[in-house]
Amino acid sequence: MKSWFRKGMELKIPISEFNPKSVSFTYGDSFPAMRFQDGKPYRGQVYTFDEIPKVIEQYGLPQCWNNEGEYGPERYIEVQVWDYSPMDLYRKLNC
Repeated sequence: MKSWFRKGMELKIPISEFNPKSVSFTYGDSFPAMRFQDGKPYRGQVYTFDEIPKVIEQYGLPQCWNNEGEYGPERYIEVQVWDYSPMDLYRKLNC
């Protein structure tokens, strides 16, 4: 995604720094994943930390099979973070 933007940046934080109960995942961007109605079984679903590996095992990583978005809206797996405290240290270091 960084390359999609002129001044794109990235921040990498190991998933191990997050409480597994404080994150959720959608197979693709959350807005089309929840709204796009094409009958794909992973649509309209939010996955837990324990569930998402099974989804990836079954369907693969979207960025591998749909990097350019020609096969639908799923181009990556989105994580929703519900507790920002693991990111506080990184924000302070980068300000």
